[in-house]
Amino acid sequence: MPLVSVGELAILIVEPSSFQQKIICTELEQLGCQQIDTAATITEALELMSRHKPDLVISSMYLPDGDGIDFVSRIRTDESLDSIPYMLISSEDRVDILDPIRQAGSVAILPKPFKINDLQIALQATLEFVDPSELELEHYEAAELRVLVVDDSEFSLKHICRALENIGVGLVERAHDGQEAINLLQQQTFDLIFTDFNMPLMDGEQLTQYIRNSSNQPSVPILMVTSELNETRLAGVRQAGVNAICNKPFDTLQIKAIIKSLLAD
Repeated sequence: MPLVSVGELAILIVEPSSFQQKIICTELEQLGCQQIDTAATITEALELMSRHKPDLVISSMYLPDGDGIDFVSRIRTDESLDSIPYMLISSEDRVDILDPIRQAGSVAILPKPFKINDLQIALQATLEFVDPSELELEHYEAAELRVLVVDDSEFSLKHICRALENIGVGLVERAHDGQEAINLLQQQTFDLIFTDFNMPLMDGEQLTQYIRNSSNQPSVPILMVTSELNETRLAGVRQAGVNAICNKPFDTLQIKAIIKSLLAD
């Protein structure tokens, strides 16, 4: 378990409504959070973050000087801020609007109004990301694992790779699409493959089919980390040979549990 406690997390809330700010602050305080700052705009938030780097940023989708997509993109493209966990709290439920937030490596997307239990789970996911415990496996040493991560979103790719490195995975190779992944598979062997679903040139289902039917590593475990919600499409992926599917956003504890399961034999 993480050594850092909820009370030690420095949290920045970015929300233009003072009423909503108060609701979120109250719920966080009930869960034990003690270090909470607030901002009403992206500009104000970035200024605060430049002076004091928070452990977690919680924002709404729509802000006076931009939206959550703009905000998280600016965080992820700033080398001094790009590792900060990001959580969205919003009444927005359109899949196409929320997808860029999922792809940007958020720790959680909560609705308005949110349940305090969901907020608590999101805080625990943040703790595990800020101060992760090392992956412990029965038949493998985490430091010796060779993992291939395939994702066309640079933000998502960095987020997954960072999460794996944080839990002690020794070698993490990156590919931005299925074809690039095939090139790596022809040169190296891997203990585990993480892949996105929707990618250009070759999607996750086609990559899985290639691995299972045409590669020299047909039995390597494949974990799909995706924002895809269409059950018909996901059924096709399972039939193609994916061993497990994890939704974006994911938490590190969930990923560790899936890896343990996939590598148990």
